Amino acid sequence: MSWFESFVLGLVQGLTEFLPISSSAHLRLTAAFAGWHDPGAAFTAITQIGTEAAVLIYFRKDIARIVSAWFRSLTDKAMRRDHDAQMGWLVIIGSLPIGVLGLAFKDQIEGPFRDLRLIATTLIVLGIVLGVADRLAARDETGGKHRAIKERKSLRELGVKDGLIFGFCQAMALIPGVSRSGATISGGLLMGYTREAAARYSFLLAIPAVLASGAFELKDAGEGHVSWGPTIFATVIAFAVGYAVIAWFMKFITTKSFMPFVIYRVLLGILLFVLIGAGVLSPHAGESAG
Repeated sequence: MSWFESFVLGLVQGLTEFLPISSSAHLRLTAAFAGWHDPGAAFTAITQIGTEAAVLIYFRKDIARIVSAWFRSLTDKAMRRDHDAQMGWLVIIGSLPIGVLGLAFKDQIEGPFRDLRLIATTLIVLGIVLGVADRLAARDETGGKHRAIKERKSLRELGVKDGLIFGFCQAMALIPGVSRSGATISGGLLMGYTREAAARYSFLLAIPAVLASGAFELKDAGEGHVSWGPTIFATVIAFAVGYAVIAWFMKFITTKSFMPFVIYRVLLGILLFVLIGAGVLSPHAGESAG
């Protein structure tokens, strides 16, 4: 991997990690369209550490509060009723599905799941799911001629059951094209949470999963096509760009619909099928040397 490739891929990772369009799919597609080797699951997991560092800084006050309350709840029974302490437990519980499934399907994640036909399918299917969830949320928030405005749930109403459902939604992002934020936000909207609540919990839930995945893949950074220098460089780029994107996205979702992302996902998925069907793009482009 050249330094230019690592710069572009780090930029793509930072731009797409927090948007519901799948960063792993875009890293895979960028390499395929440019004629580069597939950077692979290890490169993706490690560069995601950079974007998660952006989450740690952006939500630093929330995280510090949650961690402090969680540790105090281990010895103080009264603290176990505190919302922040409960959030700590819910993040742990919600992280279990992706941890278990990630280990169970590691070989598939690094192989068959990176087929561009599967990516095209997940882009379209999850795009439609996100669109439906977004429309339901908009209907509750605005009401209508024959409907009253329906109040949606905040994170204070999050319990173990919903936390696990969020976790299983996040685990779907093990398949490139699904999108971690897209899947968890869709799940949250379908369960009746506000856009802001679903996005906030999605970002908090991703922290242990992404950091653990990146640490697990560190051993593979110097193998094959991916090398340490370009990987670290891409991670730094992903951090800087990711911080700017997350700040913009949290403001965007308070007043805007997810429909632009829905349309983008569906059109990109269709374009992939057309290019693959026409023989312009191989579903396994770049994999042989990845």
